[in-house]
Amino acid sequence: MHMAVLVQKYGGSSLSTVDKLRSVARRVADSHRRWRRLVVVVSARGDTTDELLRLSEEVAGGAVGSFAAREVDQLLATGECAAAAQLAITLARLGVPAVSLTGPQAGIRVTGRHGGAMIDRIDTGRMAELLEAGRVAVVGGFHGADRAGDVRTLGRGGSDTTAVAVAAAMGADRCEVFTDVDGVRSADPRVVPRTRQLPRITPEAMAEMSFAGAGVLHSRAVELAAMTGVELRVRSATGPGAGTVVSRRGGVGLLETSGAVVAVSHDLDVARVLVHCRGRADLAAEILEILAHNAVPVDLVARSGPQEDEFRMGFTIRRSDVADVRAALEKSAGSRGGDVRVDDGVGKVSLIGMGLLNRPAYVARMIAVLAAAGIATSWVSTSQLRASATVPRERVCEAVTLLHEEFGLGPAGGEAVDRDAVYRTAVDRDAAARDIAV
Repeated sequence: MHMAVLVQKYGGSSLSTVDKLRSVARRVADSHRRWRRLVVVVSARGDTTDELLRLSEEVAGGAVGSFAAREVDQLLATGECAAAAQLAITLARLGVPAVSLTGPQAGIRVTGRHGGAMIDRIDTGRMAELLEAGRVAVVGGFHGADRAGDVRTLGRGGSDTTAVAVAAAMGADRCEVFTDVDGVRSADPRVVPRTRQLPRITPEAMAEMSFAGAGVLHSRAVELAAMTGVELRVRSATGPGAGTVVSRRGGVGLLETSGAVVAVSHDLDVARVLVHCRGRADLAAEILEILAHNAVPVDLVARSGPQEDEFRMGFTIRRSDVADVRAALEKSAGSRGGDVRVDDGVGKVSLIGMGLLNRPAYVARMIAVLAAAGIATSWVSTSQLRASATVPRERVCEAVTLLHEEFGLGPAGGEAVDRDAVYRTAVDRDAAARDIAV
């Protein structure tokens, strides 16, 4: 019998109803029979977290600011703790010995601010004792305890990150993440009906997909898996199938055989921010420090040079993070007679692949195809693994569909397309449009 440790993670949608909860319990029971040493990490069921946030705003009489951050974390963590207890009860009904654990009970110690903490270490003693006794440890994700013993939540993707951290600490063979999709796909199937499942992908490419908006895994969890060597598997919570393996072993081969582009991601939670000041005061470090202090990821950064007579710095952040940093940015710019402009009417589309810096034609194709459809692009950025551009928010889904078709990412067996011909036509149309505009 295989005696290694397996870690499984189930998201909130997989547990949203009693029937789904029982289905997950049966899957866990089957895994326990085969593996014996099993840790299950769960998110809050269904829309519990959103409901708790609404409740906190209701009792506070409006938006809950930093004055109650500790209490909000105390409240939000109850969603994961309740889900863990309910799954443990369901497992007991099936004859599977299981014990639910809060994050602190599982030995998860965190550091950082409320609502955006990071896992510092995990004391695996209690989980190891449970597994040694043949019990399933069901851990509430998304939170841990700081040095004072206070609960702090991990923010977006916290349960994914919890699962990977537990897998690394326990020396698990792998971490299986069960979602409402059958694996990582070439685009969001809710936007593009005919997508292709990726059987294997590297952690680096997966992290770029996640950061660019793919909701199947959080980028923090993927980055942690890459750093600790944990193999991730994304699988459907309701059906069979191997899903997608996120691992360096064999992942590069997939990218090479599939071409430079393997997927298209999109993100609607985007805002463009432009900080402008007259004079040569350099605010770049101060601006980035504000974003870092609030744990706000930044993308598509551009700034003016030292030889210019004014300071300009543009970047994108999550639209949902604007309220957290806007006042501080305006104070910084205002002290130098400047201002801050925010455009939240945009979204971001991204090509994910390998070697994109060495293939500038791919970015040219992306811009040309969108321009041919009348979709304006701006704030373009390219790395070896990702090429991104902002487009009007209301046309993001259309842009994803066009790019998915342009780069031939659908299932095999479709009608062949002459990509170079499509590209030349798009370039010609774009040139003609510019001539008309002139």
